[in-house]
Amino acid sequence: MTETQNLKDALVINEESQNILFREARTANAFTDEPVTDEQINAIFDLVKWAPTSMNNQPLRVVVIRSEEAKARLLPHMAEGNREKTAKAPAVALLAADLDFHEEMPQLFPHFEGARDMFAADDQMRAATAELNTGLQIGYAIIGIRAAGLAAGPMTGFDADAISKEFFPDGKHRVMVAINMGKPAENAWYDRLPRLAFEEVVETL
Repeated sequence: MTETQNLKDALVINEESQNILFREARTANAFTDEPVTDEQINAIFDLVKWAPTSMNNQPLRVVVIRSEEAKARLLPHMAEGNREKTAKAPAVALLAADLDFHEEMPQLFPHFEGARDMFAADDQMRAATAELNTGLQIGYAIIGIRAAGLAAGPMTGFDADAISKEFFPDGKHRVMVAINMGKPAENAWYDRLPRLAFEEVVETL
C-alpha cells in the first residue's frame, strides 16, 4: 500500500468525498447554463451555518445573484478580468461580514451577558472579529458549494466598497468575496498549480 493510499485511509470520509471536496475540486472559470436552484442554495448555506466561529458570532451574510438585473448592478464593480465569467455564471454569491454582528450575541452566546456590549464598545475589534470569522465561514462556503455537486469560483478582484454599498446599502456590511457557482463547463480550469508539501508547512513539536 502506498503512502498516498495510507493518507486517504486515515480519513473517515471515503475517497470519493475527499476528491469531490478537495483533491479534484478546482476554481472554475466557465460554467454551463444549468441553473443553480433554490434547493441547492438553501442546502449549501444550511450546511455552512455549522462552521465554527469565535463566540459563535456567525457574521457571514450572503446575497445570491441570479437575475440579469442584479448582475447588471454587479458587473461594473468587478475587475475587468472577472466580468465575463461572472456574467455567464448561473449564480454569484456575495459573502459579506456583518459589522454589527454583535446585535445577535444575546441569542448566539447567551451565557456571556456582556458579549454584545463588549463588541459595541470597540469598533476596531468588532470589525476585525467580523472579517476574520467571515473568512472562516467563507472557507466552509466553498466546501458547501462543492458538496452540492457544483463548482466554485471565488474572487476578490472587485471594488468592495462599491459592491457593499450597492447590495448592502445599510453601511453595516463589507463584502469579502464573490463566488461564482454552477456546473463547470468544458475546459473550465487552468492547469493545476503546485501545492506546498506537508514538510514545508507543518511542524510538530
